[in-house]
Amino acid sequence: MDEERKPKKWKPLEVLGRYRYVLLVAALGALLLAWPAKETGGSGEASPAAPAAAETGNLAETERALEEILGKMEGVGRVEVMLTLQSGRELVLAGDETLRYSGNVSAPDSYDRSTTTVTVGASGGEDVVVTQERYPQYRGALVVCDGGGSDAVRLAVTGAVSALTGLGSDRIAVVRWQSGVQAE
Repeated sequence: MDEERKPKKWKPLEVLGRYRYVLLVAALGALLLAWPAKETGGSGEASPAAPAAAETGNLAETERALEEILGKMEGVGRVEVMLTLQSGRELVLAGDETLRYSGNVSAPDSYDRSTTTVTVGASGGEDVVVTQERYPQYRGALVVCDGGGSDAVRLAVTGAVSALTGLGSDRIAVVRWQSGVQAE
């Protein structure tokens, strides 16, 4: 009877054998948590790429360039593209900020902040200093094409538009061209 009341000794190898699947799942979970993830924008969207035509900031030119390249893809046929913008092209200018306050330094009564744009002298005038250029951020795309009824063509067109604009596939619609309607 004394042997029944004796506390069992803890044997690590016995515990590992008994709970090996639980420990394996926990180790895999920890590994997945430690795995680096691809960062996206705060809204979950990938940051937009800047297509070559967007460098000029002209939306119509970007649409024409997309139509031209998509029209060369197998099965697409006639194609028209419409892009909508979340924000347009933006230039960030260098500024000189001045802060003036009155009263005690640790607890000012009031303060005034002013910013002046930095300019440099050029031949015959002054030019502003651009510190950053932000390309347009696209909101969505609509592609109307002859091959829009084919799943394979829709997938290929969606992939191409996504690669060129940075849009996710949920923001790209590819539809079939209405029969009997001529392009302008």
